[in-house]
Amino acid sequence: MIRLAFILASALLLLDADVAQVLRFRSQPGQSVEFPPGQSLPVLPDLLPAGDAQKAGKKGEYLQPQSRLEIIRYVSGEFAKALKPLPSGKKGFRMKAGEPVDEKLLHQAVANNSPAVNTGDTVQVTKVEFRDREIVLDLNGGGRGKTRWRDRVRVQVGSPYPTTTVAPTNPSAAPGYQGLGATLVLDFGRPLPDLTPDQLKQHLAGLLDFSKQRSASVQWVETLAPDMQKAIQEKRAVVGMDREMVLAAIGKPERKVRERDADGVETEDWIYGQPPGKTIFVRFAGDKVVSVKQYP
Repeated sequence: MIRLAFILASALLLLDADVAQVLRFRSQPGQSVEFPPGQSLPVLPDLLPAGDAQKAGKKGEYLQPQSRLEIIRYVSGEFAKALKPLPSGKKGFRMKAGEPVDEKLLHQAVANNSPAVNTGDTVQVTKVEFRDREIVLDLNGGGRGKTRWRDRVRVQVGSPYPTTTVAPTNPSAAPGYQGLGATLVLDFGRPLPDLTPDQLKQHLAGLLDFSKQRSASVQWVETLAPDMQKAIQEKRAVVGMDREMVLAAIGKPERKVRERDADGVETEDWIYGQPPGKTIFVRFAGDKVVSVKQYP
């Protein structure tokens, strides 16, 4: 009995000490905490490194995968009229997005490397490359390949810019352009923003004019049968199309699945969408579409 009373008394003493300890850390009545203007108390810690946190903007603020596909589809392969001479050389000519062309820098680049393209030449965008802060465009096969000394002949009479006397064909690009290969580097000075093909062309408007040139894709589509032209214009995949036609009509698939049917014929399904939402299955046998199914 005495032992039990001792245990109870000890427990009461410990409880009294804990209560006093808790009371000692309680705020005094009427006491408040003030934060300097512009500061707040974070509820959760910032789990992103400083660099990643700055890049974690709203959806669409930075260049999206679908936008890249559209730029490749509607800019790569297009023809334009050169508004100014463009230099040859693997470094290309660098221009800042949203700013006028630096005429002095352009003149120096053309003088140092010889012109690959003269004013008024028709050029073709043969490659589009996306970097962290830059979009690089190759014209007429690009200026990063090797050229012979006799392909770099220039004269400096009657123009502030050198002009080429001979413009041999660049074998690395499609026919239909004039001049040698050149490279343009469009520098945004920050992570690539989301933009449309027309917006990209506007950034290049100081050097290239796309407005008066017939689109290479339009020229190609006009060579197709009327029913295929109509399907591409209506953005539909139909039986009989080849892979290029399907890409022109509805773009790149999200997935591809290859298999063999019961007769041993190898087939390839291009799948657009994700079940249970709208999903389109385009089946190829060889190079041609043999069926198009949509669910639901």
